[in-house]
Formats: sequence, C-alpha cells, structure tokens
Amino acid sequence: MEQAQQTSRGTGVQALRRLAPPPALCGFLLLLTLVFTVSYAVGSAAGPVAPGMRPSGTSNGVEDGPGAGTETDEMPGMGGH
Repeated sequence: MEQAQQTSRGTGVQALRRLAPPPALCGFLLLLTLVFTVSYAVGSAAGPVAPGMRPSGTSNGVEDGPGAGTETDEMPGMGGH
C-alpha cells in the first residue's frame, strides 16, 4: 500500500517538472528582461540623440529648420522632374 502512494506522488512531481521550463531558460529570460530594462532607463536618462528632436505628437504643423522646403529646394539641379 505504501508503494502505491509513493508512486502516485512521484509521478505528480515528475509531471510538474516536465511541464516547467528549464532553469536555464528562466535565467536567460530574466537576464534579457533586466538588460532591456536597464537600456531603456539609460536611454530615457540620456534624452534625445540629436538637438532639437522632439516626439512626433508635439508638432504644431509648421516645419522649420534645415530641409523644411520642397523637394526641389532640398536637391538643387533636380528641377521638378
């Protein structure tokens, strides 16, 4: 009778171990999450890459600065072909 109870407990634990992902995969996913979190925090702290960059949602509809003209203004000699 004791053997029947032990084997039923043993198979339940074994089935649970088979369904669980390997520890190496869990560690890798944890490390990956940590790296992306740290890189996002550093990027947020550093700010924009170029001066004058702003999010696309804050545009007032008026383009200013270099390259704000038409295509022919940006590429001399191309004459609207």
